[in-house]
Amino acid sequence: MVGMAAPLPVPTRQVDPHVDEDVTGDVPWQAVVWNDPVNLMSYVTYVLQKLFGYPEPKATALMLDVHHKGKAAVSSGDKEKIEADVAKLHAAGLWATMQKSS
Repeated sequence: MVGMAAPLPVPTRQVDPHVDEDVTGDVPWQAVVWNDPVNLMSYVTYVLQKLFGYPEPKATALMLDVHHKGKAAVSSGDKEKIEADVAKLHAAGLWATMQKSS
């Protein structure tokens, strides 16, 4: 077969062996309860005891942080755990968000 052209080389993609991985996946997350004008302090303490198994003194201390400082980190862990914790707090009627620990 005279006259056939040689196949063209397939372009290749250069791969950088030094890939920046997402290191934020190792950073723990926190569930934060915020102060609100609706829930009683005794109810917030009760919820923290029931959801997280905190003894009454620890739950009271966290509730007082919420009351006096406006917020308190009530649990920490991986993102999926904290998403579940925030959902439980919402179901209990508390205002909660999640954030990366610093």
